Order: sequence, then structure tokens, then C-alpha cells
Amino acid sequence: MENTTLEPTKSEPGPKVIGLTGGIGSGKSTVANIIEKMGYPVYYSDARAKEIVNEDLFLKEKIIEIFGSEAYDEKGLYNRKFISGIVFNDKNLLERLNETIHPAVKFDFKNWTAKQASDMVFKETALLFELKLHKKCDKTVLVTADDNLRIKRVMDRDNKTYREVEAVMDNQMAEKDKIKKADCTIYNNGSIEELETKTRAVIAELITTFKKEDKADNA
Repeated sequence: MENTTLEPTKSEPGPKVIGLTGGIGSGKSTVANIIEKMGYPVYYSDARAKEIVNEDLFLKEKIIEIFGSEAYDEKGLYNRKFISGIVFNDKNLLERLNETIHPAVKFDFKNWTAKQASDMVFKETALLFELKLHKKCDKTVLVTADDNLRIKRVMDRDNKTYREVEAVMDNQMAEKDKIKKADCTIYNNGSIEELETKTRAVIAELITTFKKEDKADNA
């Protein structure tokens, strides 16, 4: 298994929360699907955020304050294309957007977690380290792959050019920095079968680590 040494966890009531992240083209979503197949609940932060910006009226007002009335279309739906075009070249506005949406997602995740029966849940998000969300997790798992392979995957999947994908990657935290922060790192440079084997190995290591920590706490 390819992972860093797991540090002791600060135990809190409720299930253990595992942060799951990975840059564009890393295979993060595939790993999330494997984890769900293993029976563990996965909260898809980025997907939920896309829903919450349309559901939460207070959040809508805050976004309109920042970006103006064009932030939502004539049907009252979040104008993703408009806002993406603005924040792509303005990191300050991107930070403001994330800081505005994050509390709503955090609240939604808390409610979701309370409904789960599992002793371990996964929080999937692209900005785990950028938004310092890892500090609220018991452990973190990073999915990564070689840059050229990630670019090729996105080009094939989204019909984008090399430069377009590269520009998106340039706006994300460097992989070497994420690897330093992550408790476990899954290198997805091979087949889906290899990825599943590595994912299962990481889950097994997490379970073992939590059992040891719980035993030490109760000693």
C-alpha cells in the first residue's frame, strides 16, 4: 500500500470522518465509488454544493451580493458559467465564493453524518486542503496520478485541449504539497483493478489504525 505514516487521531463522538480528495483527472470519483461498493457512506461535497446554491435562499442572497444579479439566471438557478468565468482569473473572488458556500455545505454534511449508521464516513471534496477542511477530518486520503496521465484523462472525458486542462491544474494546489498533507496517498497510474486493490488496502489500514487508537484510548 502506498501511503504515509498515519498520525494519531483526535477522537470525537460519532463516526470517523475521512477526507477524500484528488485533483482533476486523478480518479477521485472512481475511488469514491469503490468505497461505496465496500459499504461505506460517501458525502459528495462538490455535488451537494451545486444543489445547495439553488436550495439555500440565504446563500443565494450572499452570492448575489458578491457577483450581482447575473449570478442567477431568469429561472432563479445558479449561473455557473457566468461565475466560473469571473473567478477563474480572480483568486480573491474565488476565495470569497468558497468562503460563502463552505458554511452551508458544512452544515449539510453535519446533518448527513448524523443520519449514517456506519462507524466510518467519507467526505469527498476537491478542495480538502485548500479550504483547510482536513482539520475537521480524522484522516485524509489523496488520490493522485502522473500529470500527463491526468491531463489525457480529462481531455478524453471532457473534450478539452491540453492547455485548457493544464490551466485548471495550475489553479489547484500542487500535487507534491497535497501528498505531504495527506495521511494516505493512492497512486492511480494503472488499471481499475489495481486502483480497487490499492483502495481496499487503504481502507484496511484505516480500520486497523482506528482500532488501535480506540484500544489505546480505552486502556
